[in-house]
Amino acid sequence: MQIFEYNGSALVAMVGKNCFAIASDRRLGVQLQTIATDFQRISKIHDRLFFGLSGLATDAQTLYQRLVFRHKLYQLREERDMKPETFANLVSALLYEKRFGPYFCQPVIAGLGDEDKPFICTMDSIGAKELAKDFVVAGTASESLYGACESMFKEDMEPEELFETVSQALLSSVDRDCLSGWGGHVYVVTPTEVKERILKGRMD
Repeated sequence: MQIFEYNGSALVAMVGKNCFAIASDRRLGVQLQTIATDFQRISKIHDRLFFGLSGLATDAQTLYQRLVFRHKLYQLREERDMKPETFANLVSALLYEKRFGPYFCQPVIAGLGDEDKPFICTMDSIGAKELAKDFVVAGTASESLYGACESMFKEDMEPEELFETVSQALLSSVDRDCLSGWGGHVYVVTPTEVKERILKGRMD
């Protein structure tokens, strides 16, 4: 078992029409033993920017604290919120800085940029970015998430349809992975509002 799979995780971000959704499972485990069923993987940087961290939970929490600290410094200096592209560059630089003893995390970043254009990206543990125009996935359930998202994704979905699509993709994928699951946590972000929902899934 790889160190990335130690705690188990499932993360997916998907774009819609001037909106995006980011979703994760809620299980925290130590290999096959479940420790918690309400674990928070997705964090809010500001109202238009969210990111999730899959991989080793301890490194995810450390990295989250460092990123929040960096963003607050940016806000103080620039007097504005960070754009998603800028934040992705910051995460990438932070991870590459530690490339010889990396954080065992795979981040997923999703945000609304200029003119409410959705931006999503993921990267590996040393900060190599992977940009996408439809969806990005990460975690131990990533293989089944690719298949589910590939078959369910449509362009220019409205927020409600996007929520339904990303939720079905997540729930069907974690059923095929024994290291992630126990329900889901979904954020749907539009230019005017943020909707947070908790999904109930199979509790096994």
